[in-house]
Amino acid sequence: QVQLVESGGGLVQPGGTLTLSCAVSGFTLSYYAIGWFRRAPGKEREGVGGMSGGGSTTYADSVKGRFTISRGNDKSIVYLKMNSLKPEDTAVYYCAATLGPISSSNLLRPRAYHTWGQGTQVTVSS
Repeated sequence: QVQLVESGGGLVQPGGTLTLSCAVSGFTLSYYAIGWFRRAPGKEREGVGGMSGGGSTTYADSVKGRFTISRGNDKSIVYLKMNSLKPEDTAVYYCAATLGPISSSNLLRPRAYHTWGQGTQVTVSS
């Protein structure tokens, strides 16, 4: 059974750093693309970044240069490191998985993914 569990959310001051984790089980990470998404209150879900099974990454313009996706050494965790956080980064963050090859443009599209985690809240506030 494919499962994703996010953790690491919390309250952080503007300019701070937070790293989210997406623990995966039930599948081999190298065969799947993993995407990170967020939904702020009153807004639609948006793609933050994604990593293909081969390890290539794509980021939304709003987070490019600030957020980084990486895999853990044991290949069962995907991280989203968020630097220089802004109040507008406040949202519930989700990781998602989809099997097989995926184009870089589709890495940021929610409809390309079939399995989702439960989400973790990130609040950026002083």
